[in-house]
Amino acid sequence: MTLNKLIELQGVSKSFRTADGAPRSVLEEVDFTLMEGEIVALLGKSGSGKSTLLRIIAGLIPADKGRAQYRQQSIHAPLAGVAMVFQSFALFPWLTVQQNVELGLEAQGVAPDEREKRADAMLELIGLSGFGGALPRELSGGMKQRVGIARALVTNPDVLLMDEAFSALDVLTGETLRDDILDLWQDARIPTKGILIVSHNIEEAVMMADRIIILSSEPGRIRSEISIDLPRPRDADSAAVRSLIDEVYGLMTLRTVHEGVHDLNHVHRRHFHLPDTDVSHIEAVLELLADAPFHGRADLPQLAEESELSDEELFPAYEALALLGLALVDKGDIALSPLGQRYAIADKALRQDIFGQQLLTHVPLAADIRRRLEAEVSGAMLEKPFLELLQEFMKADEAQRILEIAVEWGRYGEVYEYDFHTGRLTLPQRMEQ
Repeated sequence: MTLNKLIELQGVSKSFRTADGAPRSVLEEVDFTLMEGEIVALLGKSGSGKSTLLRIIAGLIPADKGRAQYRQQSIHAPLAGVAMVFQSFALFPWLTVQQNVELGLEAQGVAPDEREKRADAMLELIGLSGFGGALPRELSGGMKQRVGIARALVTNPDVLLMDEAFSALDVLTGETLRDDILDLWQDARIPTKGILIVSHNIEEAVMMADRIIILSSEPGRIRSEISIDLPRPRDADSAAVRSLIDEVYGLMTLRTVHEGVHDLNHVHRRHFHLPDTDVSHIEAVLELLADAPFHGRADLPQLAEESELSDEELFPAYEALALLGLALVDKGDIALSPLGQRYAIADKALRQDIFGQQLLTHVPLAADIRRRLEAEVSGAMLEKPFLELLQEFMKADEAQRILEIAVEWGRYGEVYEYDFHTGRLTLPQRMEQ
């Protein structure tokens, strides 16, 4: 049987403008094909451009370079054969379930009677029969997402795009909805011929996909690809599935080690990226790793299960541990370094001292803040110059978040202090005395 190409991307690149008008590359030279009859999952850390790629395929935003096609037709705007399910449900609260589901059909010019008939049939198929007259506020999160999926499927799309479609749901609800979608797919009860999923959940990707694409970050490029030939439904506890999950974790944790740079004016964006996590999360993961049953070394899937943290929460925490030299991450395993083992048994004062030293050694933004404060006679500076410098490389909201993380980490490590009312950074009082 000859399979047809549903989606084809060739050399797709995308940039956005930072506050000073400079381009920031989000995707670079992406080649990708979605074939009929397959489910593909896109994985990648923050900044890998997963959602941007999905929006280019959906026709919501254009690519800057390269070619994006649906069945050899250029994608310049939303197409009838491609539908998308969003993480945030994206329902109109003033419309009933029935009216929300009919929206796509109405946009296509389908007659009212036919819209009603097709919406009724889809609501029954998706498990919402009898809820057509309800308003979104009357539904649970899982039911709201079923409405979002019904609205996408009722247009009979060739391609279904799912952007973190299950991440806003509790674990059990998300798994149930995921299994229901797979049942509809396996039994050919929906006309969809290809599904593309963006996910943060590695187990979810392994359970659903025929292929997993892993994107690198800043800019997003296809770094790895894994084909999965296991029949569905898959047993999450089987050796084959667990082995695949370990393999994906290993690929996700590959990282390029950059030498420390201590002048922010000469740092590329990737050098001052900070994992989006706080000190409490970092220390909680470190303590869990140090205690039984891990005793300083763990398989990341097992650590995720034991911590009850999602992959989205866990990845930044172990990335921070590795960045600060407190742990080593390799091929899906994490182990405390000798310094991390010392940190685990230290009292708070020693922990803060170690944290501060490692921060100055390994985090260029923190080192630059400290250096500039030491150069000031007053030992104080407003945060504004650092925000402006960061905004040369990233969007304003991202720059704000990066600085917030650097401030929290620096305050904990007593590298500098910060006044939230005035936005002033200062040297620690103990240094000024």
